[in-house]
Amino acid sequence: MSQNRKLSELKNIGKKIAARLNEVGLSSEDDLRMVGAVAAHRMIKSKYPNERLPVCYYLYSFEGALCDKHWNEIGEQRKQLLKLAIEQDDAE
Repeated sequence: MSQNRKLSELKNIGKKIAARLNEVGLSSEDDLRMVGAVAAHRMIKSKYPNERLPVCYYLYSFEGALCDKHWNEIGEQRKQLLKLAIEQDDAE
């Protein structure tokens, strides 16, 4: 069970990323957990369609925040699955 912390209290979530999450309606740990890392990335990408979103700063950071790990500690297999989900979006 999460403690429903503020986004800025989660690992990997700095002020800019927290602000972007807020802009798409996600303001807490529970909000992020409810939609998941991939959907949160999609939401931000939809709001900023002409901006390149580095996966390590967004997608992996969201996953790490949900797992309470630094984004680089989530494991290569999980990173590949997350990246594949985003690449499938780009192919559609």
